[in-house]
Amino acid sequence: MIRNRDELATTRARELALSCLEAGIEAARPDRVVAEQVAVEGDALSIAGTRYDLSAYDELVLLGGGKAADAVARALEGVLDDRLDRGLVVTSDPVETDAVEVVEGSHPVPDERAREGTRAILDRARDHDERTLLLVSITGGGSALLPLPAGDVRLRDLQAITEALVESGAAIEEINAVRKHLSLIKGGGLARAAAPATVVGLVFSDVVGNDFATIASGPTAPDETTYGDALSVLDRYDVDAPEPVVEHLRAGVAGDYDETPSDGLSHVDNHVLASAWTALSAAEDAVADTEYEPVVLSSRIRGEATEAALSQVAIAEECRATGRPIEPPAVLLSGGETTVTVLGNGEGGPNLEFALRAGIELPEGVVCASVDTDGSDGATDAAGALVDSATVEDPAAARRALVENDALSVLDDAGALIETGPTGTNVNDLRVLVVE
Repeated sequence: MIRNRDELATTRARELALSCLEAGIEAARPDRVVAEQVAVEGDALSIAGTRYDLSAYDELVLLGGGKAADAVARALEGVLDDRLDRGLVVTSDPVETDAVEVVEGSHPVPDERAREGTRAILDRARDHDERTLLLVSITGGGSALLPLPAGDVRLRDLQAITEALVESGAAIEEINAVRKHLSLIKGGGLARAAAPATVVGLVFSDVVGNDFATIASGPTAPDETTYGDALSVLDRYDVDAPEPVVEHLRAGVAGDYDETPSDGLSHVDNHVLASAWTALSAAEDAVADTEYEPVVLSSRIRGEATEAALSQVAIAEECRATGRPIEPPAVLLSGGETTVTVLGNGEGGPNLEFALRAGIELPEGVVCASVDTDGSDGATDAAGALVDSATVEDPAAARRALVENDALSVLDDAGALIETGPTGTNVNDLRVLVVE
């Protein structure tokens, strides 16, 4: 899975770190997850332990969006066979499917193709009745890949506000509070349009805490945020928003537009099929047959990437100095989603900045690997990076690169980038520190 593994695995500790990453990503792949969580026996469809009587429905349909939506669709086709009547998903790097139509869109900034695909999804959702079982595949990246502007908001306004919010350092929950109030499909919009069909969300979570309302901006989930909350996010981070965006949010506050539904979605079931814990548990198992002791620090790491890196390096240092919280040799694992406040013009992403900041501070005998499980960190082609105490030869230059948000160039020159290509899944970031 890691294309340049041979170049990176120059020590046993580095090899173990890469094995943990591969095990975590592999465990979250849709084909494995769907095979474990979805089954058909006679007329009974079982999804994450909940049973649905297929004889109660005239048709079984799949809709959805996100980076892994196409892979989920293909996996479901394998399980459901000819019971799946049709489907439509929007994704960024399509794989081949049979019964399900796949529309390719852009991520992280939405494009025209994704908008038209999303419009078709909403139209199809409205066509169904109570005799339809509607499966909705929801995966990370769905916020960008399911764009359908509301009111007078234009696609270029969505593009501008998305880019501005991502670079502002706002948390994903805050970003999505804005997105939901600029969209016809997010914030429960898809579920509301599909009523009275039975809607079942099949969710691959890339959100800390697995909040259904935040994952892909919650197309099948009730939303507790308001137009006022969305405006507050713009103010809090001093976001330069297009005028149609501000006008739409203000009109919503004034009552000119309906709020996103906070209840009334009793026809909806949402199931988390995979999350950060899916990857972390598999990474933990990858250490089981070694002399290293694994410990999961948290599945909920968030905040600025560079600050999170310093915290985890400090834990590794404590392990070596005092044997707490665990005696070396040990493997420290964590998941979650850190952010980057963009102030420079370089290239990088949260995992690259995490790795570079860690690399500046790492003591000898500690290896750090950090990746985005979807295979692309930020807007780069690298999944993340693997570093140790010898990676950063010029700490001052590395610090300047972080100020310019240019971690990619330094790590590339050091031969530290991890290359996977699109992995077909997305369950947040995965970090490994091997402490000798």
